[in-house]
Amino acid sequence: VAAIGYLVGKINFMGVSLGVAAILFVGLAFGAMFPAADIPEILFKLGLVIFVYSIGIGSGTAFFKSIKANGSRDIVFGIVMLTISAALAVAIHYFFSFDASTTTGIYTGSTTNTPALAAVIEQINQLKNVGSPSSLSERAVVAYSFTYPMGVMGSIIAILLLERVFRIDYAAEKSSLKNTYPVDQDLTSATVEITNLESTEISMRDLFSKYKWNVIFGRFGRSDGQIELPNWDTKFFMGDQVMVVGTTEEIKQVAAVLGKRVDSKLSYDRSEYDVRRIFVSNPRIVGKSLAELNLDRKYNTVITRIRRGDVDMLAKGNTVLELGDRVRFVARRNDLAELSKYFGDSYYESSRLNLFSFGLGIALGLLLGTVEFTLPGNINFKLGLAGGPIIVSLILGALQRTGPIVWSLPYSVNVTLRQLGLIILLAVIGIKSGPAFVASVTGGAGLLVFVGGVIISLVTAILTFVIGYKIIKIPFTLLLGIVANQPAILEFGLSRAKNNLPIIGYTMIFPISLVLKIVYAQLLFLILS
Repeated sequence: VAAIGYLVGKINFMGVSLGVAAILFVGLAFGAMFPAADIPEILFKLGLVIFVYSIGIGSGTAFFKSIKANGSRDIVFGIVMLTISAALAVAIHYFFSFDASTTTGIYTGSTTNTPALAAVIEQINQLKNVGSPSSLSERAVVAYSFTYPMGVMGSIIAILLLERVFRIDYAAEKSSLKNTYPVDQDLTSATVEITNLESTEISMRDLFSKYKWNVIFGRFGRSDGQIELPNWDTKFFMGDQVMVVGTTEEIKQVAAVLGKRVDSKLSYDRSEYDVRRIFVSNPRIVGKSLAELNLDRKYNTVITRIRRGDVDMLAKGNTVLELGDRVRFVARRNDLAELSKYFGDSYYESSRLNLFSFGLGIALGLLLGTVEFTLPGNINFKLGLAGGPIIVSLILGALQRTGPIVWSLPYSVNVTLRQLGLIILLAVIGIKSGPAFVASVTGGAGLLVFVGGVIISLVTAILTFVIGYKIIKIPFTLLLGIVANQPAILEFGLSRAKNNLPIIGYTMIFPISLVLKIVYAQLLFLILS
């Protein structure tokens, strides 16, 4: 199921592909063909916990940064829009006379949220005196399956419609937001010669303070041929040359102030200073910012950029190191060996899973999930296998480390675990619900469910754009990411914007929406039951 589903998910139809979610639909087909197939329940629980925990650990820093940067705006906006979608689910519940599990499945499908569906299934299995838990779970999965495709298409239709209505100029938005959200950092380097007398004998600290440059200065050469590394007190003189690392646009601005861009062999002069990328694999420095390391007091070195996953970032004092980061140094040759030892520089060690912190974090999440909360109306509620681990992992992901315990996962490990958990989860859910899905299709019950999904997905997406863009004044390009509940929608948004700004919106709101959808889905089932 996983193998075939992965291949089906790669099929591109009119610019849209299902991605890993196709595994669910292949699972439904296999479940229908082999109704006697028996998948152990532990696999479902294992996939769910691994998936939500790895998401939280990877999103914790962005989650709390979003809260800090935008105050209550993002949280309130996210809560309002998700509350509207939940309210729409309640409305169609009574209008079409659906049962609670079907309505909950429609809500999770139209918002393309698999962890929320899994949380409801687990909730159903824990309830007593509910008749047949398996029957209720199957109804939720069937409704999810009918509405999931429209959950993707509804957002895409809203994007195409409203970008025309609002006459969005993505290039102009990108230009206006380049200082606030420095995305698309296609980093390069160039040599700039100091020919502007007004920029001489001024400390580098004052130059950066005045012009707000988003670049890094590497080695520089004096007019007498001496090569040095800069620091904040460095002052340039006429004829000096300095290596500048940044985007082409930023380098152009620096050159306009300091003098002119020149073709120079300064970057190739490695007689005294050399360049090397070093892996971060030493757990003692993980979770610490570059400023905390005080490298300039120990070594004659400059860090120009850091590569995390597929992204190059400029190295700033507040940049926090993670396992698996590749740090680009310019340093004296005799310091490079010590720097390699200090940072670890082991690809093997930077790709290992720390089972102690990983297992401890999941255990704490599972414990939180067992705590029972009493809501108004004497409704008892648990966060369960999905809610407990996601909340704990968000907190631990933001902390990065607690004393000697490093909570964060290496980038490659996190991506692998997230994919593995989701694949297991989707395959199990699909196989178990295949017979019920076929029965709904042949019985004609799927049409009303599909209509309900269309209403929730399309109305919610349109209202998100209208309220976000016209009332709250959130840039439309960021809203592309906020609306993107699913990777396929995010990819479509990126193709329309032709820049990476939608990723900022996606990262900003995804952890908030993930937690709220899990909570809302369980509340919907409890209240409507």
